[in-house]
Amino acid sequence: MIGPDQRPVEDDSFPIPLPSHGAVPMSLLSRYAVVGSILLAVLATQSAPGDDWPQWRGPSRDGVWRESGIVDKLPAEPAYRWRVPIGGGFAGPAVAGGRVFVADRIVGKSQAEPVNQWNVADPVEGGERVLCLEQQTGRILWQHQYPCRYQISYPSGPRATPTVSDGRVYTVGAMGDLRSLDAASGKLLWSKNYVRDFGTTINPWGMASAPLVDGDRVIVLAGGADGACVVALDKTSGREVWRSLDAEDPGYSSPILIESGGARQLIIWNSLGVYSLDPATGKVYWSHPYETKMAHSIATPAYDAERRLLFVSSFFQGPRMLQLAEDRPDAALLWQGYSESELPQNTDKIHCLMSTPAFFGDHLYGVDSYGMLRCLELAEGNRVWETLAATGEARWSNAFLIRHEDRFLLFNEHSELILARLTPGGYEEISRLKILDPTLEMRRRLVVWSHPAFADRCLFARNDREIVCVDLASPPRER
Repeated sequence: MIGPDQRPVEDDSFPIPLPSHGAVPMSLLSRYAVVGSILLAVLATQSAPGDDWPQWRGPSRDGVWRESGIVDKLPAEPAYRWRVPIGGGFAGPAVAGGRVFVADRIVGKSQAEPVNQWNVADPVEGGERVLCLEQQTGRILWQHQYPCRYQISYPSGPRATPTVSDGRVYTVGAMGDLRSLDAASGKLLWSKNYVRDFGTTINPWGMASAPLVDGDRVIVLAGGADGACVVALDKTSGREVWRSLDAEDPGYSSPILIESGGARQLIIWNSLGVYSLDPATGKVYWSHPYETKMAHSIATPAYDAERRLLFVSSFFQGPRMLQLAEDRPDAALLWQGYSESELPQNTDKIHCLMSTPAFFGDHLYGVDSYGMLRCLELAEGNRVWETLAATGEARWSNAFLIRHEDRFLLFNEHSELILARLTPGGYEEISRLKILDPTLEMRRRLVVWSHPAFADRCLFARNDREIVCVDLASPPRER
């Protein structure tokens, strides 16, 4: 339990020193943005405004990039529009309204570098920050920072992608600081702290679930006591609207909204099971028990609306495929995995960690426990093929899957963007492009474990030192 002395101070003027690889003086930022400004002067005449990526896994939270005019083959070198230094963090960026929002970590005065290790015994001083950058140039428009003492494993920075809606940005820090900020100015509109306001016990790896906006409500997995695992707040005032479910540990998965069985359903996967709630009231429609070891409910549930299939998969205990009812909000188990092992030679079907699998056609594709990209058929979950070509083999090896038309963009932990086709016939790599240097030390290797954003025909990605914008627009046709 996080004690009262570890709660953040509600003081936005708290002086937090900037690290050498964090935000830098504006004179240096201007030099970073010069090249991007020149390039954009040309690009602005060649393409119409693109789509936004305002939250975790895109506009519909389904990991699908729907823009047209994207390259058929990745270039040999990244076409950077801009590169801007930031601090550490796992949180991916969000892009909306011509702005880019990202959360990072500011280290304490006595630290030269962020602490990053398993099972941190002592509190780690410092703060968290939300940055707003101009989408076209990378120029920092505003920053909002607050003190935040970490006492979690791998305390390099925030985990949750910001959510942008109706001129506001909602962020969740690793220690449960929920903030609503004015997207134009960065002004703090309201805030909650999960420990103070909901009785949350911070989980070992920190709070990672991204806020979900539904109408007038912002919905969060607070993991609180007295039925406050899931909490809906009025998005304007922060007033509590409803709370639902009990779970000692909320896990790390982000909620999604679906329509099935004649009802809008809020899907929650926490450490005890999969739940469907009425998003207006928090009432439970149905539940499927699935208690995961070490609260490893991490990847976002994947939903296939055409077949009404809902899929979750954990690192230790594997998958569950649920069939949702057609005429009412209900679900039944279609099939499951039976292996209790994390080792790839012993896993049946697929054991995912943080990468959300993707439905495509009559199959499902996802990354297994040690990096195997696998293809499963939907009827019984039988494995069709697997390959290490996209990731390389290592415990927790990872790649995020983003579908674009009839192909996939895979962003792996080596910070390589891969353009590939995934079919029942196998893995067909078209091209790959190194985007960033991996900076996070994980089991004697360096990785990037933050989900990118795709907007305005660009890739937005970060490591623990910088955030970049890479142009992925197809070249203009010759006339």
